[in-house]
Amino acid sequence: MTYSELRGHRDLKVFQLAYKLAMEIFNVSKAFPKEEKYSLTDQIRRSSRSIAANIAEGFRKRQYPKMFVSKLADADGEATETQVWLDFAKDSEYLLPEKHQELIKGYEEVGKMLGSMMSMPEKFMPIK
Repeated sequence: MTYSELRGHRDLKVFQLAYKLAMEIFNVSKAFPKEEKYSLTDQIRRSSRSIAANIAEGFRKRQYPKMFVSKLADADGEATETQVWLDFAKDSEYLLPEKHQELIKGYEEVGKMLGSMMSMPEKFMPIK
């Protein structure tokens, strides 16, 4: 699919990956201790979901390059925050090191994809 064939945010590979990772975090965080419900569990779920939401919002605003890049930067910041929460989960022994590494690698890929998009926002502009 070329950039000009994009119909919506769901067509973006970065959105698909961010959504998949957020769902993985939701599922693994179900096993976190109850005392973490209003802290780590809530924080990691919110930051991971925010990545996909910011990508979707940015895609809708792509006719305004600065707004598009700003929303992608927000998504990138949330991806970095999510990695910190993943580190806490691993170090608290709520997350196996292998799963931690798999999720971290996924978020590193999201960051690379977002960085590429931010460096070339004109490729995502809607066709007039």
